[in-house]
Order: sequence, then structure tokens, then C-alpha cells
Amino acid sequence: MDWMLTRCEEVDEEELSGNEADSEDEGYSDEIADKDGLLLKMTISRANSRKSRPESSGSRLSRLGPDLDHSESDEENLPHRPRDHPPEIDFTTVDINDETAFDTDLEDKGSGTTPGVSIDLVADFQYLRTAYAIDTNLKFSDNLFAALKTTTAYDPTGRTAYIEGCKKVGVVPASYFLRHMNDPHLSMKHHGLGAQGMRAIAMSLVSNTSVLTLDLSDNWLGHPGGHAVCEMLRDNCFITHLDLSDNKFGLQTSESLSRTLQQNSTLTHVTLSGNNFDDKAAVHFSDALMNTTKLEYLDLSRNLFGESAGIVLGPAIADNSSLKEINLSWNSIRRKGAVAIAQGVKNNIYLKKINLAWNGFGLEGAIALGDALKGNQTLEEMDLTNNRVTPEGAVLIGKGVSVNETLTTLRLGRNPMQTAGCYGICAAILRNPNCALREIDFKDILVNKDFDDIFKQVQEQIPDIKMRHGGMEPPKKPRARIHPMVKLTNYIEKNNLRLVDFFNKFDKDGSMSVTYEEFQQGIECARAALQKLVKSESLQDTGIKLTQEEVQILLNELDSDGDGEINFSEMVSGHTGFQESQQENINVILTASQPRPVTT
Repeated sequence: MDWMLTRCEEVDEEELSGNEADSEDEGYSDEIADKDGLLLKMTISRANSRKSRPESSGSRLSRLGPDLDHSESDEENLPHRPRDHPPEIDFTTVDINDETAFDTDLEDKGSGTTPGVSIDLVADFQYLRTAYAIDTNLKFSDNLFAALKTTTAYDPTGRTAYIEGCKKVGVVPASYFLRHMNDPHLSMKHHGLGAQGMRAIAMSLVSNTSVLTLDLSDNWLGHPGGHAVCEMLRDNCFITHLDLSDNKFGLQTSESLSRTLQQNSTLTHVTLSGNNFDDKAAVHFSDALMNTTKLEYLDLSRNLFGESAGIVLGPAIADNSSLKEINLSWNSIRRKGAVAIAQGVKNNIYLKKINLAWNGFGLEGAIALGDALKGNQTLEEMDLTNNRVTPEGAVLIGKGVSVNETLTTLRLGRNPMQTAGCYGICAAILRNPNCALREIDFKDILVNKDFDDIFKQVQEQIPDIKMRHGGMEPPKKPRARIHPMVKLTNYIEKNNLRLVDFFNKFDKDGSMSVTYEEFQQGIECARAALQKLVKSESLQDTGIKLTQEEVQILLNELDSDGDGEINFSEMVSGHTGFQESQQENINVILTASQPRPVTT
């Protein structure tokens, strides 16, 4: 898209008539002739196929319309200007009400093409930047800008100021901003404005009375851009919600923001997450919290605050009288800093919501927060997700829950508190007849049947309560049953017995045949003898601990002929056969674990 300023040259009536048809093919054009005979022709083209710079530079002379009212004598008196001179661009002559002007957004314009003069924005970017500077070659440039200012003595939208600002700082005006600068909710996130682009926007927002909510997140403004925002907020008294997250401000900008928050009387919601604010920057924000009387919401999440920052911010939270919600999640606040934050919550009588997720409060912070819940009777929501809260810490927080009557939402998900910690919170709710909790979050924490039982009691006390957890613990798998023959073999080997010696312990009459009753009595005698020799805790290792069911299984296997008696030969064959089957199983496992041979 090109905004072109062209000078009328020696044009006769034949050339005018010859170009009349061509002028009708232009996409959208506007012509202004000043008293010196200079023709300002502005042409908008949204053609997808851009002309190269040599082609576009050769077509920069605008076609003149047939209705131009100039005499031939006036045209002859015009000074001659070489055709190959690069045209100058003046954004002060732009129709600021045209939505399609300065179309710098990466929007799909369709596959169709519109005739007109255009240049490649990428190829001519450097040319545009230099052309935005104040033009000293064209004598009528300042006159046009002065005329524009006189015709718009007061511009509440700030469009004129934005065009002038872009010209001064040398940036391409954002068409999206021009189209939406009258909206009460203006979102300029992810536009890549940078410091220079922000300066131009700040110039226009100084006098803008329409924008109430401004989102400038993720624009890499840096300190210069942040300073421009602060300067703008000194004069703008309409913006109430401001989002400056992910702009890499750092320590320098924190001081400017602190002064702005203390001086501005309209800002109520400010988001400053992801700006690399460290413990030193926390000092400036603590000053702002102590002195502001309008700020209701402050988001300082995803920064670099540590223990020292918590120590500084804690007293500031306690002294603040306007803040209703604060977000300190995704920092590294722990130990003394966590205790200081908890003390600040305890002493603040205005705070409604606090987000402390993804810090490191641990046991010390849990103790302090439990004490804070006892003393605070205004807090409604608290998020402690992933804060290293142990089962003991959860029980201590539960002590505060047992007496608190205002807390409605408690989030403790992703903490190593296990089902015991969840049980402790539910038990605390049952001890508080005036408990106001309506939502509990135990995300990613497995619970067991004991917790399920106590939560049913909580539901009887508070029917509309909602609870979220990580699911029920899977039932414990039963231990693999050991074959009774294995126990018998282990007993024989451990006591260095021969199979015949073991059999003789059961065969009291020497008949080399043992009945079921004699075999069971022998097992009981062996068990009694072992109890006298070894300690009770090592009985499981003796290998002779057989249940009645296992004894019956053993008898059925050893009595191969089913006559109700176990012969010595049956015991030998049964014992040998079992050992061979065990060895076969081992060989199968070893064979399966070996890698397959490579085949060609």
C-alpha cells in the first residue's frame, strides 16, 4: 500500500484525456491540489502481488483525473522535478478515518487483486523509515500538518497524535490500532511493538478518552517502552485495566511503575507477570502497595522473586487498604519470605483472593498460613498448588480451616501431602460447623477408601461442596502365592536334611508310608520345634510355615495314586518332578531374554 505525494508536471489536455480511463482503474484514490499547483494523490492498493522496487518507483507518478481545474499557464510555471527522484511520504495527509490505511497486519486479503500502485513493504522498509522523518524539501509539508492540527483542535481518539508520533519515531503505523483505538477494550498483545512502537502509541493514548482496558502483553517493550507507558499514564485518567505482562522490564522499569501506581488515581487492575522482576524490584513494589489507595488487583506472577522479596512484600500487603486480589504464583518465595507473606495475609482485612501456587512454602509456610487463616476473616480464595506441603503441613493448615468462616475455595493440588493430608483437611471441616468452603482441589493426589468415607461425612454437612482429587489409590496387588512344594524344599535345604531323613520324621512306624494325619502332625511338630529354636520374627524364613490349604495341596500332589497315603517313592518322584519343572521354567525365561540372532 502506498501513500504517494506527486508533483504536477507539464501535462497537456491530450495526456489528461488519455489517462482518464486509467484513473478509473485505480483501487481507491484521493487528490488534493494546493495553491502552488502541487497535487497530493493518495492511493491505496491491497494487491497481493507486490511490484518490485524498480517497477514501483517507475510508476510513482500519479495519473491525473479529468476534473483537475488548472490552466496551462499555471502548469508551465511549475518548477520541473526529475522523474527519478524518490517520492516523499507524509503521514499527516492520511485519512485517519479510513480503516484500510496503514494495513500492516498479516491478514488474508483474498486471492483477488486490485489494480493500483503499491510497493513491497518488506523490501521498502528502510525506505519508509527514512521517509517518515520531517521533510524539509517539500515546502508545503509543514503547512499541511499545521492545517491538519487547526482542523482538529482536539482529537479525543488520539489518531492525529499517533500519525505524528509514527512520523517522528520512524515506525510503520499499526492498522489494527487505528481501527480499534475507539474500543473500550483495546488488545495490542503479540504485535511486536518494541520501544519505538510503544512511544508512538503512548503519544496517542495521552488524549484518548475511549480506551478503558489496555492489553500490551508480549511486545518486548523493555525499559524505554515501559517508561513511555508510565509517562502516558501520568496524563491519561481513563485507563483502569492494564496488562503489561511478558515485556522484559527488569529493575529499571519497576521504579517507574512504582511511581506511576502511587500517582495514578484510576488504575485498578494491573498485570505485570513475566517481567524478570527480582528481589531488588520487590522493594519498589512494596512502596507502591503501601501508598496506593485505588489498586484492587495486582499480578506479579512468573517473576524472579525469592525469599528476600517475600520479606519485603509481606508488610506491604498487611498495610495495603485497597487490594482485593494479588497473584504471586510461579516465583521462588520460601522460608522467611513465605512466613512474611502469611503474616501479611493475616493482618490484611481487605484481601479476598491470593494465589501463591508454584512457590516453595513448605512446612514453615504451612504453619504460618494455618495461623493466618485463624486470624483472617475476609479471605475467600487461597491457592497453594505445588508448594511442598507435606501431610503434617496439611494438618496444620487444617487447624486454620477448623475456625475460619470466610474461606470458600482452597487449592492444595500437586503437593506431597498424600491421602493423609487430604484426610486432615476434611477432618478440620467436620470440626467447623460454620465452615464456608465450597470448593476443595486436591489435584493429582491419590486418595484411599478412608478419605472417601470421611468426605461423605463432609458432604452431609455441606451438600453443595465440590472436591477434586487425583483418583482412588489402586488396590494393593496380592502377593504372589508360593507353591507349598517350594516351602518344603526350602525347609529341607535350609536344615541340611536328606529327603529320606525328612520323610522319617513323619514315618514313626517305619513303614515307608505316611497317612494324611501323620503328615499333618509331622508338619505341626516341625513348626513347634522351630518356634523354640528361632525368634518369632524370623519364622517366615523357615520355609515350613504352611496353611491348612497349602498342606492339602501338598498332600494331593504327593499322593499320586490317590490311596490316601504318601509312599517314600511318591515323595521322591514328586520332589524330583517339581524341581525339573522349575528348572524348565528358568530355562524358558533365560532363552526369551537372549537377543535374537541376526539373519541375512
